[in-house]
Amino acid sequence: MDSDYHPRERIVYDGKRMRKPVQRRTVDYNSTVVKWLEDRVHQRDYRDLCALQFHSRYIPELLPSIAYRHRPISSICTKHIHTSINKQKCPINTIEWFPQAHRLITGASSGEFTLWNGLTFNFETILQAHEHSIRAMTWSHDSNWMISGDQGGRIKYWQPNMNNVKEFQGHTQSIRDISFAPTDLKFVSCADDSSAVIWDFEKATSDIHLKGHGWDVKCCEWHPQRGLVATGSKDNLVKLWDPRTGDNVSTLHGHKNAITRVRFNQNGNWLLTCSRDQMVKMFDIRKMQTIKTFKGHNREVTALAWHPQHEELFVSGSFTGSILFWLVRMDVHQSEIATAHDGAVWDLAWHPLGHLLASGSNDNTTKFWCRNRPGDLADDTHILFNQQPPPEPEMPSAPVSERAPGFGLGAPTAIPGVSSSSSSSMFPGLGGN
Repeated sequence: MDSDYHPRERIVYDGKRMRKPVQRRTVDYNSTVVKWLEDRVHQRDYRDLCALQFHSRYIPELLPSIAYRHRPISSICTKHIHTSINKQKCPINTIEWFPQAHRLITGASSGEFTLWNGLTFNFETILQAHEHSIRAMTWSHDSNWMISGDQGGRIKYWQPNMNNVKEFQGHTQSIRDISFAPTDLKFVSCADDSSAVIWDFEKATSDIHLKGHGWDVKCCEWHPQRGLVATGSKDNLVKLWDPRTGDNVSTLHGHKNAITRVRFNQNGNWLLTCSRDQMVKMFDIRKMQTIKTFKGHNREVTALAWHPQHEELFVSGSFTGSILFWLVRMDVHQSEIATAHDGAVWDLAWHPLGHLLASGSNDNTTKFWCRNRPGDLADDTHILFNQQPPPEPEMPSAPVSERAPGFGLGAPTAIPGVSSSSSSSMFPGLGGN
């Protein structure tokens, strides 16, 4: 026996121990998109779509969310795919998908940007972006710029390659939210200094200060098509502003506690708000009235996000770590991930195609969720109730003498509701006199 043989010696390569290969779960949307592009040439509309059944054989027929515009319930993402954690564990305050959706960027309380792969969800890179905790970030509509704000009140401009090209002091206190105008020439930011500011993006100078709230301004959103800005504050009020003059157009009274998020729908008519009063409200800005109130959370609602493809689908996250999915025409939530996180859900972001949902939480994790495939059960450990298929009904047993040859062991010869005499006369050869 060779004396140099050591059975327990680990294989090394170039002085480093070889790592065991790890299989990563992935959600590849390319096949569904290619199939949709091929099939829609020969399809008139949704009437020609393949009806998916509860069986795994229909998985190849699955299409992207945009193909099911008439069926928003199919885009609810409750299946856990991956959990991403930084080496330096800290709360994740804000998350954003890259415009091309190939990466997800997270902003942490340590001031770091972390980039995660959009297909395999593995770590790509990390950089120290701010000296203070990152509180808000958003992409421009032309996908060329990203703006971020931190707890120290500083605002930074970023290019898609994560090159920082501009930095200035925007507020005296912590920035809470940032939103671009439809033209990308202006943007609005709000902070704990009780004000929201309209900025000139190119000059990086303030144009108008929106003053009218009596407390910290926690959120802001620019209308997707028009010159209208919505802000929510700790004074329980939602205000609408004219960004050209700085005038307060309207004040919406509906919540009984601090407003945490305001989000315009892509149709431009619905404004969604959430608050610490555990409620989500939808306002019609044409009437300036509340048209729907959604109740389902047990604690403060901390995050909101409209679906990018379905106009009536949105998701909300709460302080307890639960995530709820809603349809605007329904009074109750359609699905719930009760134990999505161990801490408060600070931000939610849909994949631009709508088949993935990312959530950032106070439990130091970023989690990815996807749609259930045909035949999948909602038996994920994060789901509140395990949904099991109903048991198949048992066939009534029959004596051996009354079993029909060729019809299985448990198939009775008698037909319910029909007498034996008539049954034997109708079906010759099945027994009887």
